[in-house]
Amino acid sequence: MKYYIIAGEASGDLHGSRVIREIKKNDPQAQFRVWGGDKMAHEAGVEPVKHYKDYDHMGLVEVVKHLRKILRNIEFCKKDIAAYTPDAVIFVDFPGFNLKVAPAVKRLGIPTFFYISPTVWAWKESRVKLIQSCIDYMFVELPFIKEFYETRHNFPVDFVGHPLLDSVNEFVSKYASIEEFQQANNLPKKPIIAVMPGSREYEIRENLKTMQTVSEEFLNYEFVIAGMSRFSEDFYRRFITASNVSIVFDQTYELLSKATASITVSGTATLEAALFDVPEIVVYQTNPITFYVGKMIVKLNYLGLPNIIMNEQIVPELLQRDMNENNLRTALETVLCEEERAKIHHSYKQLRTRLGEEGAALRVARKIQEYLQ
Repeated sequence: MKYYIIAGEASGDLHGSRVIREIKKNDPQAQFRVWGGDKMAHEAGVEPVKHYKDYDHMGLVEVVKHLRKILRNIEFCKKDIAAYTPDAVIFVDFPGFNLKVAPAVKRLGIPTFFYISPTVWAWKESRVKLIQSCIDYMFVELPFIKEFYETRHNFPVDFVGHPLLDSVNEFVSKYASIEEFQQANNLPKKPIIAVMPGSREYEIRENLKTMQTVSEEFLNYEFVIAGMSRFSEDFYRRFITASNVSIVFDQTYELLSKATASITVSGTATLEAALFDVPEIVVYQTNPITFYVGKMIVKLNYLGLPNIIMNEQIVPELLQRDMNENNLRTALETVLCEEERAKIHHSYKQLRTRLGEEGAALRVARKIQEYLQ
């Protein structure tokens, strides 16, 4: 079998790579063409057609700014799929791009699979009709999403569990203690506040300076930025103003496993922090136009994934204007308070039960191969 698989950022690349790995276990002769990142390319044993770092534009202003490039990539992807003639196309998240490509794939008569649903329950519910018309099989990561599709739209989908359960449960720290982690990364021997500024350049640019300014008021802690080696150390350091702020690169899970608390830009990392049982503050700043347009059309009470899944604010959220030094200081004092931490830990246990069982990628791979047969 030949598979074409598309993901649009770091988390999608990780989830896609696990699906590739599981498909290969049942079909060692499987061939892949990937549009994603290093992890998918490694599992597939091929170079990516396009690397996500070249097209991970999000937000209204960012998309408008790069619109010509995005449209060129969409057209190139359609032609590349047609030329490769795969037996199946697997779309991993990345709906803004994938749902533009999927109709063309459907017209070619190639089976289409979508892993990790677009947030149609939160905004642009009209996309469900598009999904029904061009996606043969949808694999969703949360039970309420399955209920949404099947109850409101009579569209059968498969609930496979949340893929982050596998990522977190498979993690084994190479450091026996926080002291070893600190020594290996030249960090002072102080409790750690993880600073998770996002994986995209514009997210880091918009959020990191505010995220770390509060550190000067918590000198008993070391604020450690989860850096990504795709960006230079100089890029991160231009936003650092305090003495008790450090950077570690490509060690997100190591950092979370040693952190006392986390300041986390909204996204996948908010759920990762919860699964590591780290009390956190969810923050987000972006271009004001993007934020306020989004606020008008998104039907969500919360932005952080733990709060969305639990449908209540179990961790603080500071968005846009509310994300300032004073509010951040107050929120951090709150999540460092033992009484509040106990409440958060209790909520995290309840959250974990809502994510299903481990083995999401295995279930996705089996179902894809079953449906193809």
